[in-house]
Amino acid sequence: METYESLLAAVTAADGGRPVSDPATGEVLGRAPERGTGDLEQAVAAARTAQPDWESLGHEERSRLLNTAADAVDRSAEALAHLISREQGKPLNGPGSRFEAGGVSAWLRATAATPLEPERVLDDESGQATLGYRAAGLVGAIGPWNWPALIATWQFAPALRMGNTVVMKPSEHTPLSVLALAAIVNRVLPEGVLTVLPGGGDLGAAMVAHPAFDKLMFTGSTRTGRAITAASAANLPRLTLELGGNDPGIVLPDADPAAIAEDLFWGAFINTGQTCAALKRLYVHESLHDDVAEALAGVAARMPMGPGTDEASMLGPLTTAGQFRIVDDLVAQAAAAGGRLITGGGPDREAPGNFFPATLVTGPPADAPLVVEEQFGPALPIIAYSDLDEVITHANALDVGLGASVWSGDVERAKQVASRIEAGTIWINKHGTVHPMVPFGGVKGSGYGLEFGAEGLKSVAVPQVIAT
Repeated sequence: METYESLLAAVTAADGGRPVSDPATGEVLGRAPERGTGDLEQAVAAARTAQPDWESLGHEERSRLLNTAADAVDRSAEALAHLISREQGKPLNGPGSRFEAGGVSAWLRATAATPLEPERVLDDESGQATLGYRAAGLVGAIGPWNWPALIATWQFAPALRMGNTVVMKPSEHTPLSVLALAAIVNRVLPEGVLTVLPGGGDLGAAMVAHPAFDKLMFTGSTRTGRAITAASAANLPRLTLELGGNDPGIVLPDADPAAIAEDLFWGAFINTGQTCAALKRLYVHESLHDDVAEALAGVAARMPMGPGTDEASMLGPLTTAGQFRIVDDLVAQAAAAGGRLITGGGPDREAPGNFFPATLVTGPPADAPLVVEEQFGPALPIIAYSDLDEVITHANALDVGLGASVWSGDVERAKQVASRIEAGTIWINKHGTVHPMVPFGGVKGSGYGLEFGAEGLKSVAVPQVIAT
């Protein structure tokens, strides 16, 4: 049986490389290899060579191999989960690293099983036309550090299913988890089909500007997404950009605070708030404001925070010291502007690890940075409202639109409110849940392109019409 130690040893540089630390302790886990532009050229050449044969296998055989890769992930899931916890920080339990490792396997299987049949778009006396999809060719993928293995799978699984080959660069903060995942699935896949190149921003910039890529996929900040769009423009690759969000939640006056409190909490604090589509600003009708805040504080008090590998932990550290400073500063500004910390705040800045307590801030000004900027951490502003039209205006005011949620005892009423919100996904009485068959993507500054399901397969392919 594969162990965490053997998996880590398989992907750690023998000498040199970039040190990777445990965010709970600061301990160096290992050193990730550092790849450069010469390695990129070799990977591109190998992927280009492998792509025609990979595409020629057909959907059935590629799907079989993805399912076999999922079997391999299942056999190594516990070792992978421990590596994710040590490198990224999320706890083993709850919606943590075991959940992430299981999600990798589930997404591989769902991607293999998703049908995508040719569509007859014309069939009359004038002729016939069929719309189908074929591989784009070579896909370049750049991933984030918050869900490193799962989001890598969201990128490479559909690309491979459609007959593309993939060159992937993980975040420099969490390269080992993605290298480990690639080592597992590459026991099944042909050589050159999937290559992971760890490295810094210069490697990412070289990938984005490289003319060999027919498709680029990126998950990360809006600022970086804009830079990728500009840098790749000369080559006209197809793009899927899943960028930042500042998701609003609106609690209507007929909601039950006690019934929704735990789902609200995990909507905001999953992965210690480090999720693009997490609930990041909560608008509560004034008649329920105090009850919702109290119920959320009660849930927060029951959720132990500690090292990811502690079986009791439900919340872990922030992945980077830089993210800790961002959250700390935003909470301090909110408090200075009149917000009230009903729980959390005041982290122990001298203790090891990037631990910031789950923090709820009531009554911050509408323009407080904690409200209008993406905190990407365990701090949730709670704002009372009285007028529904006004709160929808506030929800739509920012130049992001990844997700949103509406909370109500009347689902049809909630759907009416949801239809007025500018976001790619609006959840009713839940937040941030994704499903491999349900398309997911943002609007405005949250990017464009869809992932998951048949639409996700189409996004990593090129359409082709055959007309007679």
